[in-house]
Amino acid sequence: MKKYIYEYVSISMPGPLSLGILEEHKNIINQYAENGWRYNGYIPTSKNSHGKTLMIDLIFEKEIEE
Repeated sequence: MKKYIYEYVSISMPGPLSLGILEEHKNIINQYAENGWRYNGYIPTSKNSHGKTLMIDLIFEKEIEE
């Protein structure tokens, strides 16, 4: 039976005065991939009163041996 472990990385979304460009996630995903982790998706973890996402968690998984 396959088993997985998960790791979560929080990222702040660009503010209203920025250009709305987020590049940090690419570096994080590539770093984790180099260490054997697979990108599994993201979860919005914080929103403002207008529904704009303020923070997300990137989700990574790795298969483990039992």
